Amino acid sequence: MPAHRTRTGWPSARQRRRPAPSPGPRPHTLVSLVSRLVVAEAGAFAAIGVGYNRRHWPSLLLTLAVAVALCGLVVLVRSGAHTAWLAAITVESGLVAVGLFRFAYARYLGGTLLAIITLGTLLRPAVSRAFSAEPGTGDLAVGQPGLAESAAELQGSTAGP
Repeated sequence: MPAHRTRTGWPSARQRRRPAPSPGPRPHTLVSLVSRLVVAEAGAFAAIGVGYNRRHWPSLLLTLAVAVALCGLVVLVRSGAHTAWLAAITVESGLVAVGLFRFAYARYLGGTLLAIITLGTLLRPAVSRAFSAEPGTGDLAVGQPGLAESAAELQGSTAGP
């Protein structure tokens, strides 16, 4: 038996299948960004909180409950609905306020910086438009004439080049 694998044992590039696209509509890129930020925030909140509150069980349970609630917020945000955007702003504003209060009195910063970054991202006008758009529009430049594919599209003609 040879010690190396022959070329015939591997499928060629033409034979390999590419993964099929998901059947549902793709979320907008900014919606995906916000959901990733909230996941990172939940992880940071839980990791820092568990290390900081090791001996105080009520604070530890509250920290883990907030991390689980943030994961629930991620599920809501991934829908891309305008209501999800409003809920995310409300939750992030509350987390920033509580985090700044805790920092002022206990010098504890667990997750507050990511909450500020996420809130700043949510308040951007482009993110607001992404959440108010219909799901499945993806990255299409509808209504933005500067991003047209061709001169015919720029002039409003439906005829191709």
